[in-house]
Amino acid sequence: MEPSGSLTLRYAVATDVGRRRDANEDSVYTSPRLLAVADGMGGHVAGEVASSAAVAAVTEFDRRLAEDTVEESLADALAGMVGDAVRRLGNLVEEDPLLQGMGTTLTALLWDGTRFLVAHVGDSRAYRLRDGVLEQITRDHTVVQELVDQGRITPEVAMTHPSRSVLTRALQSGGEAEPDIFAVEARAGDRYLICSDGLSDVVPAELLTEVLTTVEDPEATVAKLVEIANAGGGPDNITCIVGDIA
Repeated sequence: MEPSGSLTLRYAVATDVGRRRDANEDSVYTSPRLLAVADGMGGHVAGEVASSAAVAAVTEFDRRLAEDTVEESLADALAGMVGDAVRRLGNLVEEDPLLQGMGTTLTALLWDGTRFLVAHVGDSRAYRLRDGVLEQITRDHTVVQELVDQGRITPEVAMTHPSRSVLTRALQSGGEAEPDIFAVEARAGDRYLICSDGLSDVVPAELLTEVLTTVEDPEATVAKLVEIANAGGGPDNITCIVGDIA
């Protein structure tokens, strides 16, 4: 499958260990068809293993897209990709029981030339900047997001809540793949950001909007976002993809 339509996608990616972590447990994948961020967890090397397994599933799915061997609908195929990631995690735990309990987020955007199909599990985020307005198009699968939805805390309080990283959904061995899958229609001039919480937990939406609005080049944009997250303490690994539609 090659993207078709009059719109084009240009993208850039950056990933950084941050200021306080010894290893980068984020994994990232980019191609003209598929953009994905995975943020692993589990301690020691398990987080890195988990996110790498998720991206291996993304890579295999993109290979099938390139070879045009995807027979089901793209939405079903994306769900299958997430299921493949869970199976890979299970296989790794069978090989090494010390990896038990590892998990990862996964946020992937599939570009077909006119829209993105999104598969999302966890709290890595996708945003869209359109006409100067930044909108988070994914919903965090976190305890804190549920508190916001219930009206018990405000989004501003959620930014610094001590439980903001406690997930209600993630990809884990032996778990169920429960991705949010939805389509987002694209327009020329749209700018998309996919990132791990090492960016979104540190850089407020107002500053994200400012950078995405004022820095035009995608490579310069992702570099600036990483710089700002590190200037804010860099408490976690930082990964971001910026995709521009023209």
